Formats: sequence, C-alpha cells, structure tokens
Amino acid sequence: MAYDSSATQARLLDAAYSEFAARGFAGARVASIATAAGANKQAIYLYFGSKEGLFDAVLENRLGILGDQVPYTPDEFAEYIGALFDHLVQNTQLARLHQWKALERPETTGLQAYSHISKAEALSQQLGVDASTGMDIFMLAIAMAQAWTMTSDVVRSIGEDPESRLREHRDTLIFAVSAVIDKAAARSR
Repeated sequence: MAYDSSATQARLLDAAYSEFAARGFAGARVASIATAAGANKQAIYLYFGSKEGLFDAVLENRLGILGDQVPYTPDEFAEYIGALFDHLVQNTQLARLHQWKALERPETTGLQAYSHISKAEALSQQLGVDASTGMDIFMLAIAMAQAWTMTSDVVRSIGEDPESRLREHRDTLIFAVSAVIDKAAARSR
C-alpha cells in the first residue's frame, strides 16, 4: 500500500487543531499531536518544519475553512458578522484557538494581515470611507463577534432558554455593527 503524505498532513493538521485549541501553543505537545494523527513526530518536522510552523499551518488551514464556510460580504457586512458569530458559536475550538494565538503569539501572520487588510479595503470601498476607518470598523466588528462568542458557553449554562438568549446576542451584535456602519457612512458624506 502506497504512503499518502497529503492524508498524513491532513491528519496532523486536524490533530494539531484540537491540541492547540485545548492547550494553546505552549501547552500543546508534538508527541500528543503525532499520536492522535497516527503519525510519528518526525512527520511534523518533515512537513511543517517546527511546532511553530505547524501552529501557523493550522491557523492558515482554519482561516481557509472559515473563509469557505462564511463567505465575506462587504455589501452585507452586518449579516456577515452575524454569520461569523454563528460559525464561532458552533465551532468553539476555533474561537479558543484564536484566543490562544492572541495570548501566546500576538504577532500577525502574513495570511492574517492579507485577509484583514483585503476585507477592510473592500468594506472601506463599500462604505465610502478611508482605509483606516474601514480597518477600524472591520476590527471592531470582528472583536465584538469574538467577545460575544466567548460568552456562548456561559449563556447556554444559565437561563430558561439559552438558544433564545444566543439569538438575542446575535441580533444585538448585528444591530451594533449596523449602527457603526450607518454612522461611518453618514460621516463620510
């Protein structure tokens, strides 16, 4: 039977995603990732160069998946943020991975910078605002979605109807983003 390196890489990325989301970069163990992937530790170094390279590859992989599952729509930005919130609530590992990255490796990767800058530029054009205002609005909305996501487990554990409360959070998020967009657009006229 032939060895399939792409399948091994995919298994390593999946196992690393779980390990990094659960334990962060510092707490993750290469040996645990290799075992969970059914590979040896040397495969990690062969394909990704280092633990840092693997972490960066996981982030890039998950940003790509996120982009496929939540397509960016600058002309319906508030709804995009709502869809992002939905995705993060359903994929709590991704929210945790981003929190670990912010805490342990705060430098921006090339893909992250490109992703944020290109999206903010599209939003700036859509709203008719300058690039820095577009970036501010984009980052504020992303931060709000992530912050609300971090409360989703708490919301689910209290109250009579946690799913209804999550919908209220989502509606409030969309309302807030819409208000910021409207204010920015009005100011640019």
